[in-house]
Amino acid sequence: MNVAGFVLEAHWWWMIAAVVLAVAEILAPGFFLIWLAAAALATGFLTMLGGFGIAAQFGLFAILAIAAIYAARRWLRDNPIVSSDPMLNDRTARLIGETVEVVDPIVGGHGRVRVGDGVWNASGPETPIGTRVRIVGADGTLLRVEPL
Repeated sequence: MNVAGFVLEAHWWWMIAAVVLAVAEILAPGFFLIWLAAAALATGFLTMLGGFGIAAQFGLFAILAIAAIYAARRWLRDNPIVSSDPMLNDRTARLIGETVEVVDPIVGGHGRVRVGDGVWNASGPETPIGTRVRIVGADGTLLRVEPL
């Protein structure tokens, strides 16, 4: 392809695509785009060596992308990433064990409790306003509480 008098051969486009995918992985990490970047880079090198046509290049990329993702999934299954804070993105699970105050009485098994500066729905035994309770579990955003 001729861009302002500069000819880019097909393998360079694959290498540029690899860089763009790698940068996208850095900007929006998900541990997925990096494998497509690896497939694009490998496609670029193989195209440079073999001089494949455009259809063969896309076929090669598809095969390499599937192989890279399969290999990554298998490697991650055998070597799981262990987090130092496994409940980082599970706010309700992080609340278990906290002591909170009832702000709407728990009547018929349902009421509301103050958690920090917010108010959450709660379920538990009959409890009047102002009583301190402990969060013992959660069902979605419904906190299960018990008296102290």
